[in-house]
Amino acid sequence: MEDIKEFIAKVGFPVLVRPSYVLSGAAMNVCSNEEELERFLTLAANVSKKHPVVVSKFLQHAKEVEMDAVAKDGEIIAYAISEHIEYAGVHSGDATIQFPPQKLYIETARRIKRITRAIARELHISGPFNIQFLARENDIKVIECNLRASRSFPFVSKVLKINLIELATRIMLGLPVEKPHKNLFDLDYVGVKASQFSFNRLQNADPVLGVDMASTGEVGCLGDDPRSALIKSMLSVGLRVPQKSILMSSGDAKQKAEMLEASKMLAERGYKLFATEHTSRYLTENGIPNTRVYWPDQQGEPQVLKLLHDKEIDMVINMPRDLSNREITNGYRIRRAAIDLNIPLLTNARLASAFISAFCTLPLTEVDIKSWDEF
Repeated sequence: MEDIKEFIAKVGFPVLVRPSYVLSGAAMNVCSNEEELERFLTLAANVSKKHPVVVSKFLQHAKEVEMDAVAKDGEIIAYAISEHIEYAGVHSGDATIQFPPQKLYIETARRIKRITRAIARELHISGPFNIQFLARENDIKVIECNLRASRSFPFVSKVLKINLIELATRIMLGLPVEKPHKNLFDLDYVGVKASQFSFNRLQNADPVLGVDMASTGEVGCLGDDPRSALIKSMLSVGLRVPQKSILMSSGDAKQKAEMLEASKMLAERGYKLFATEHTSRYLTENGIPNTRVYWPDQQGEPQVLKLLHDKEIDMVINMPRDLSNREITNGYRIRRAAIDLNIPLLTNARLASAFISAFCTLPLTEVDIKSWDEF
C-alpha cells in the first residue's frame, strides 16, 4: 500500500487497477479516490492471489485507436487503423468501433504508422498483430501490442475486402504474398462494429460499461456514411430509435456538456425530455425544455421507476456522476429497470451523442439497405 500511495502522490487520481494474468480485464477498475482504491485493490488481489496487481495512471478524455496489421520479417504488408467512438476506458471488446476512422488527425495517423513500423521491425514480426493506442491531441501512447489476430481483424477485413488472416497464414507458411494496393484503403463507405450485451439474461448485473469486458457478441454494419452505419449497427444489437420521450441522467459536468448538443437536437425534433435533478437544472440553464423526475430515494412526482414501468419512456441515457454509493444505487435501479423492461439503454455519453445525432439528422426511411457486395 505504501508503494501505491507514493505512486499516486506523484501521478494523482484517477488510476487504473488491474490484476495480472487475467483475461478480458476481469476485476480491472478505475479508481478516483482513496476509498475506491482500497475497495478495488482488495477485489483485484483476491482475483489474482499469486501475482501482483498493476496500478497505472488513467488518462481521461483520450481516444482509443486500434492498429490491425500483418507483417513479414518485420515489414508491414497490410494494415488497418480504426477508432473507438467511446473514449478510452471502455474495454475494446465492448467499444463501438468505426473504420475507416472519421475523426482522427492526419498527424495522429502518421505517428501511429511510424510507431507500428518500429515495433514490427524491433520484434521481427511475421504474421498478424494488433496494437491499441491512446491519443490525446497528437500525443500518442501504446497501451499494448498483441502478437495475434484481434477481435477487430475480421471486421476490418470485411470492410476493406482484404482477407488479412489469409495473408498472415500465407506468411506463416512461407508462401509468397503481394502487398495490397494503397488505393484499396480509400473507401467511400464506412463500417461500424457495435457490441451485443446479454444483461437481460443476467439477473441483477449492472448494465454499465467499464474497463472489464461485458459483451457477448458483436455486429458489423456498412453504410454510405458514418450515420447510416451507426444506426444500422445499433438497431442490429437491439436498440430502437425512440418515438416520443427520453430519460436523461447525464453524469459529471464533462458528460453533461458532451450531451448538450444532442439534447438540443432532441428538443428541436419534438422529443419530450425527462431528466434527473442535476441534469434537469443543467438543461434548463441552457434553455432546453424538460421535465424533472425524482430518483428512487427521493420524495416527489413523477417518480422515475413508475414512468419506466408505465412505458412512458422510450430510451434511457444514464451515466454515473461518480462512484458514491447513492449515485451507484439510484443509477443501478434505473439501468436495471430499463433492461428488465426492454427499454433501450445507453451508458456512454459519446456513443449516446453520436447515436442521437445520427437518428436526428438521418430519418430511418433514408437509411440505405444494401448487401455487402454492393459497397
